[in-house]
Amino acid sequence: MINFAGTPKIETDRLILRKLELSDAQSVFDHWLSDERVTDNLIKGAHKTVSETIEWVTKVVSDYGSKEFCYWGIELKANSELIGAIDFYNFDNTTENCEVGYSIGYKWWNQGYGTEALRAVVEFGFRHMNIHKISAAHNLDNGASGKIMSKVGMLQEGTIRHMIRNSKYQYKDCAVYGILQEDYDKYNVVRTHTSIHKLEL
Repeated sequence: MINFAGTPKIETDRLILRKLELSDAQSVFDHWLSDERVTDNLIKGAHKTVSETIEWVTKVVSDYGSKEFCYWGIELKANSELIGAIDFYNFDNTTENCEVGYSIGYKWWNQGYGTEALRAVVEFGFRHMNIHKISAAHNLDNGASGKIMSKVGMLQEGTIRHMIRNSKYQYKDCAVYGILQEDYDKYNVVRTHTSIHKLEL
């Protein structure tokens, strides 16, 4: 059975994963949701106005009332900048499986932050939520995301043609990745440290 715990604060080497707040809306808009370089990899398009983002953040904040809602803002410890978000979704209580998705602002690409955030939530999902399998997918033209998935032990399981259609009505083939709890345990035997430094349930 999945042990839902909502969205607890998680600290890693360089990041704080935390709940979004209404006051974050401008940063969310500026740092990733208004940037087509980021949103081209998502189903929904870039936000055109900050009011769209305020409405979206308001919905996220209201959803924190459910323990089955797991959505973290990704904040840099060094300067408290909010650089992206990561979440669990599509929970299946029958199989105890779920999916994970993430977005990082373009300014912070290729600095290891996506890997660090994904590693932390995968660890949280397996060790604290008792999730059986975590899956993820990326557009084939976004290979950098696949590298992030591989770095945390996820394996590519196949490719699904025209899995999504983005806001520009372009169909995208996607690579699908997954990791089982038992695989995660084996993978982390060779790791010398845990990714989570502090967890506030």
